[in-house]
Amino acid sequence: MNAGPALKRLWPHARRWLPWLLAAAVLYLVAQQAREVEWAKVWAALQALPLRHILISVALALCAHTLFSSYDLIGRWLAKARITRARTLATAAIAYAFNLNFGALIGGVGMRLRLYTRAGLSPGTVGQVVTHSFIANWLGWCWVLGTVLVLSPPRLQGEWALGMVALRGMGAVLLVVAAGYHALCAFSGKSELRWREHTLPLARSRVALLQAVMGATVWMLMALSLWNLLQGRVPYPTVLGALLLAGVAGALTHVPSGLGVLEAVVAAALAGMLPLDEVLAAVLAYRAAHYLLPLALALPAYGFSEMSPSKRAGRGRAAQRQAT
Repeated sequence: MNAGPALKRLWPHARRWLPWLLAAAVLYLVAQQAREVEWAKVWAALQALPLRHILISVALALCAHTLFSSYDLIGRWLAKARITRARTLATAAIAYAFNLNFGALIGGVGMRLRLYTRAGLSPGTVGQVVTHSFIANWLGWCWVLGTVLVLSPPRLQGEWALGMVALRGMGAVLLVVAAGYHALCAFSGKSELRWREHTLPLARSRVALLQAVMGATVWMLMALSLWNLLQGRVPYPTVLGALLLAGVAGALTHVPSGLGVLEAVVAAALAGMLPLDEVLAAVLAYRAAHYLLPLALALPAYGFSEMSPSKRAGRGRAAQRQAT
């Protein structure tokens, strides 16, 4: 019996419902874990975090956010977009902050589409820029997580537990996927990829390598920030692996800002290494530095960008009249 036609019929339904099932499973696990948390102890552990560690993580968060925003500069160059580097970086920084807190559809796509089209880019060009930003992020993720899982997989506990063989196999698959992208860029001989009416400029070998290095560096900076907030009491590769797993879990479940997902995955990965209240305190401080701080900076920047040049000029003339 040929199962191919049946699988083809089932796949559209599975693709539609699988993220919701994953979200429900994650939220169930988060709720189960939340009942075990003594939030008074978490608050006390949060207050006890040394100011020096908090400031270091804030600096690392700003560095990671700036580097992540720079992905769009690669997309701008490949798409030959007629927009300045400064405006590209500003647009990407605003969009990334919204992406982190409200999800990829609003920040990663919707916000970029609005701001870039207001700058004069076509939706097709915006799509090319966004796609290469997406590639840089997940290419770096594949290289770093693949390496961590092959060399030093985290020992997950409870409902999240997977065997070492399974984790190393997953890591090997990720490394093959990442290497496949580099092989495509190096040996395909194509200048662009086509799918129906859509085209995507294909990066050359050196640009693909730059995408991988930038993407990997962002993930490692974020993990370094969380490791710093844990005050170095957990091996860095363990923290890195946990954060990378939390990143894909948040992406698959579509939970805005990965709320609860980040906390649950990191707590599961570090179970038995540190008290749960101290782990959650560090994750909450990490969320404040990497999610809320960029959003606090992006909101007024976005509000300013929504003011048309004529309105800004009109307000400037009014202020001059009042001054005189």
